[in-house]
Amino acid sequence: MANDSENSVKYDGGEALAESLAANLRRFRLSQGLSVERLAALSGVDPRDLTAIEQGVTVPTIALLWKVTHALEIPFSSLFSVGQSARTTVLRRAESKILTSQDGRFTSRALFPFEGERHVEFYELRLAPGAVELAEAHADGTSENITVAHGSVEIVTGDGPHRLESGDSILFEADSPHAYRNNGDSEAVLYLVMNYAEPLMA
Repeated sequence: MANDSENSVKYDGGEALAESLAANLRRFRLSQGLSVERLAALSGVDPRDLTAIEQGVTVPTIALLWKVTHALEIPFSSLFSVGQSARTTVLRRAESKILTSQDGRFTSRALFPFEGERHVEFYELRLAPGAVELAEAHADGTSENITVAHGSVEIVTGDGPHRLESGDSILFEADSPHAYRNNGDSEAVLYLVMNYAEPLMA
């Protein structure tokens, strides 16, 4: 098992977000008839980490969450879902739910409400100069469409590295491990559209 600093992550969004993560993980696990030990085996995550998440005593890294959602075959955002959706939703920056890597050099901000059925998720990604974020393979048929709003980055997909400058976009199959790397000397801002092959319930 990795140490606590490697498995914990900073987050914004208040205590309710941590509570939602704990409750939703337990709900999805039980709905699929999985024990903690079985989910640990499927995801490659230590069962002690899963128990700590369900007890609300820790918030895991982004990479660890990807492993869990991939094993459960649910969208990443499902673990943070709260409340009911409305016909119109305004998402205030000040109330955003932001995940930050342990070193603080990578952030992911959801730009969509977490509730309801969806094919698509929309994120703002920010990478500090020199930052590298490694991503686990997503479910088969998942694609990512990324546009660089600011900076110079390298996106490493299943068929190799691709350099992108401000205004460039890339579309790739995300069912293999991939990475985002900021090669520039200023913060890079990316907009990511995650498209699932099948509609998913949050």
